[in-house]
Amino acid sequence: MTKSNRITLMLLSLFAAALLVFCAYIWITLHFAYSEGERAGYLQKFSKRGWVCKTWEGEILLTSMPGAIPEKFEFSVRDDEIAKQLMNATGKRVVLSYSQRKGVPTACFGETEYYIDKVQLVP
Repeated sequence: MTKSNRITLMLLSLFAAALLVFCAYIWITLHFAYSEGERAGYLQKFSKRGWVCKTWEGEILLTSMPGAIPEKFEFSVRDDEIAKQLMNATGKRVVLSYSQRKGVPTACFGETEYYIDKVQLVP
């Protein structure tokens, strides 16, 4: 084997190893939650957006007391079934169960770090 072939093989091996580490990092950030919880509020906005990577994004208005200024909670959705439920719940009061995933390397998985796992309508 010539010296240039060994260098090429070594560079390809390094590239493959770096790609494997990057893919493992993405898998870990998408499958292990930093925190989990629930938020309740009125679903104000929900849409699919993005230039190349289309993602479901939305926001609810959190109200703690009557007359208080509502706080916005922005979230992303990766599951199409949950997206359908949220489209039908626009303008209604909902309880969202979420997982916070820190360090996701690209917006192709969602623009926020809060991913919705479950939707409940509040009567």
